[in-house]
Amino acid sequence: MIACIRTIIVTALLATASTGAIAADNTDGLRQAARIIGDAQKIVGEDGIETTEQIMLGGIPQTINIRGRHRDNPILLVLHGGPGLTMMPVSHLYLRPWEEFFTVVQWDQRGAGRTYAANDPEKISPTMTVERMLGDAEELAAYLRKHYARDKIVLLGHSWGTVLGTRLAQKHPEWFYAYVGVSQLVDFHENEKLGYAAVLHWARSQGNAEAIRELESIAPYPPDPAKASVAEQRKILDLQRKWLTQAGGYLWERTSDRYGDVASLNPDYSPSDLEAWGKGLDFSLSALWPQITPVNFMQSTKFDCPVVLMHGRHDLNTSAQLAGRWFEKIQAPSKTMVWFDYSGHMIFEEEPGRFLLSLVRDVLPLTRSSAQPAH
Repeated sequence: MIACIRTIIVTALLATASTGAIAADNTDGLRQAARIIGDAQKIVGEDGIETTEQIMLGGIPQTINIRGRHRDNPILLVLHGGPGLTMMPVSHLYLRPWEEFFTVVQWDQRGAGRTYAANDPEKISPTMTVERMLGDAEELAAYLRKHYARDKIVLLGHSWGTVLGTRLAQKHPEWFYAYVGVSQLVDFHENEKLGYAAVLHWARSQGNAEAIRELESIAPYPPDPAKASVAEQRKILDLQRKWLTQAGGYLWERTSDRYGDVASLNPDYSPSDLEAWGKGLDFSLSALWPQITPVNFMQSTKFDCPVVLMHGRHDLNTSAQLAGRWFEKIQAPSKTMVWFDYSGHMIFEEEPGRFLLSLVRDVLPLTRSSAQPAH
């Protein structure tokens, strides 16, 4: 998840299934329901903001969505997972309460969602690098600070988004009230080893012969990038993620978040937008996969801005065990670890009330006063 890093990231398997649901469910009735939802969730009040626009980042048009009840609230920039897994299509399910306390900025990253649709994939393919996307994020943060006259904003990354978020927060700590790492990726290779071992243990404990056979067929896991093509690596990943999802390591005690069905009710995403979402996810994973496997932040623990980590206890997509180890090593003006006991990887969907509470209790005060002692 990092899509793979949704796979760190969500699973390519789930993504494929969701795309099918999107195609099947785009009926006139669903679009009418989406319009009703949009009407009911419209921002009202003279000091509110509700806009979707394209701005130039890294030399190409990229889509951002900005919503908030009060313009004076602190800006919260969200870096989605994947790569390519924009959460804009499902954000109406959980995001609206955040907008009471923050002006929330969502961004379809290079190669994702509406940004994918606005550009020629062949032309941007050579630019699909972690460094270029980090540059895009840097430009977006600078744009928001200048356009809305803010010295600082809050930076939140989820899964793959934590790769960009960690590096951006360490590069420009003076720009951010806090870095919020949600389902933090720490060490890709160790993450995959731990997740595989946990899922194989689950399969054996369940006596699931099919799962045992398929999981043992891909050992040793993860595959060596020097010995397997990107296509082969992704095929192996899909198989592991299939069983990880069944084991409750993606969503705790559930096997689907109904992403495609929820997306079909989004008031702002048309059927063509959703088609671009599916294509962009596959495009982004293929382009960025070789750059994801070397990610390792275990020795990168120095932050000059406050850090808040939020993690599901049952997360096997981005290891909860590794996140806990990394947190202990972090050096920052303040640091807070928030555990979600009833969640896997998608904590803002699985425990939305507790997630909002943590944003208000642990993050919002950092925008109003000096950081508190680490806890």
